[in-house]
Amino acid sequence: MRRILADLFLIVLAICMIVGFASYFTLFFGPYKQHVEIDLSIWHLPQYTFFSLSRGLLAYVLSLIFSLSFGFWAAKDRKAEKALIPLLDILQSIPFLGFLPGVVLLLVGIFKHHDIGLELAAIVMMFTSQVWNITFGVYHSIRTVPIEKNESASAYKLSPWERFRWVEFPCTVVSLVWNSIMGMAGGWFFLMINESFTLGARDFRLPGLGAYMSVAASKGDILAMIQSIVAMIILIVFLDQLLWRPLVVWSQKFRIEETGPIIPCESWFLKLLKSSLLIAFFKARFKQMRCFLQDLFAKKKRHDYQTFTRILSRLGLAVLLGLILWALIAVSVLLKDVTGEKWLYLLKLLSLTFLRVFICVSVSCMIMLPLGLAIGLSEKWERVIQPILQVGASFPATLLFPALILLFKYIGIGLGIGSVILMFMGTQWYILFNVMAGAKAMPSDLREVARSFRFSRMLRFRRLYLPAIFPYFITGMLSAAGGAWNTSIVAEYATYKEQVWTTPGIGSSISLAAQNNDFPLLAASILVMVVVVVLLNYQVWLRLYHYSEKRFALNV
Repeated sequence: MRRILADLFLIVLAICMIVGFASYFTLFFGPYKQHVEIDLSIWHLPQYTFFSLSRGLLAYVLSLIFSLSFGFWAAKDRKAEKALIPLLDILQSIPFLGFLPGVVLLLVGIFKHHDIGLELAAIVMMFTSQVWNITFGVYHSIRTVPIEKNESASAYKLSPWERFRWVEFPCTVVSLVWNSIMGMAGGWFFLMINESFTLGARDFRLPGLGAYMSVAASKGDILAMIQSIVAMIILIVFLDQLLWRPLVVWSQKFRIEETGPIIPCESWFLKLLKSSLLIAFFKARFKQMRCFLQDLFAKKKRHDYQTFTRILSRLGLAVLLGLILWALIAVSVLLKDVTGEKWLYLLKLLSLTFLRVFICVSVSCMIMLPLGLAIGLSEKWERVIQPILQVGASFPATLLFPALILLFKYIGIGLGIGSVILMFMGTQWYILFNVMAGAKAMPSDLREVARSFRFSRMLRFRRLYLPAIFPYFITGMLSAAGGAWNTSIVAEYATYKEQVWTTPGIGSSISLAAQNNDFPLLAASILVMVVVVVLLNYQVWLRLYHYSEKRFALNV
């Protein structure tokens, strides 16, 4: 009876998803509209929410394919790695609005009479918000595969496919799942900009939850704003319970650490899937297909496979270098109209945003370091608080920005200070989750020694806790700083009731340039931000990370 109920639930869920995707793809392939009306009625909200969910899931599939391909390519090809990793670092430093106008105009120009171009642009932009940390996670996981596993694979003469299946991919699963959660959260963060984008007088809005919230904010409709926040919370809980929690629980069997799991290994939906007769049937068919493909790949000679991958790698590098050259030429054409006076003004704006980023990261460290340690070192706190934190981290803070802007105006706080608060809401999670992960990875025997010698709390913090979590802490600060720079675009430029509030900064310069179709200023502002972020990454964060690996690594 339990299996029958499980199958009924899955059938109903599948029918609902099929109907929803059919509605979305009807919109996807529909005719292009010069202007889109967003209905603030609550009856349209479920449909808008599912449209946003569809774009997010399609973007995640694209991110997954790119991350596995690019990450494995960079990790396995040492020559290509020298070009791919710096390129990836530069790409993740480009702010969201650096991609948006060009991608939208290009794809809308290709598909002039259909919504395909605009929908593809929205998916690609969500992809650029999700993919970078997932790709770096895959790359670092492959590079840090335990030596004994690689030696075993060589001793048993595993084929490239067998090595991928049994050694390399299992080592990426945990990082892939957790970075996917944070990546999807990054996609939701820019949902409002993505779905409510306008360029001068041209309207590129799409029906979705982000556009709904944007229109509600522009009209000052408090009830509609609350409705959109509730809808977003329901969407996040839905994804958490039916996608992320089962994946996190499933990923625990791939852990190679000696420490315990970082979350309770339970998922009601995963248990339901395991008890389903339909899933068992499809699993058997999938196993047959996998065996067929495995036999097909086994017939290929290893020499032929390696030759093919080498040729493909070199061809891919040539294509990438061609695209980079084309991008440099296009940017140089735009920058020729930027005067020296404008460059000096942009440097002044950059210094203001840098100060806000510094304050934001510093405050995040002071708050999230002790909080992350307290949660990570306590199993009781972890079981109670971590599920709430996962939902909170996935919730896009930009949906709350209009309400916070209204609050700032009411209590008399300017956007200069308010932007730091808005940036803090988008960056705090990186530090918190990295500190929690570092606390959980701390060897239990060292904690026992500290207890046995009755170290005071301050002595434990200085001699044990801080050194043990320091590599994780640096990683969290690096991610938080990058997130703060990106968040400055929406934190320094805000709209409410069709009024625009800005504060001087490089983020507001990028937003204003995009709105005014000032592409030379947009390119110059993005270039200034990218150069500074990359320099900080290599001159500050990377040096601190190497120092932490040499000075505080715990090889147990």
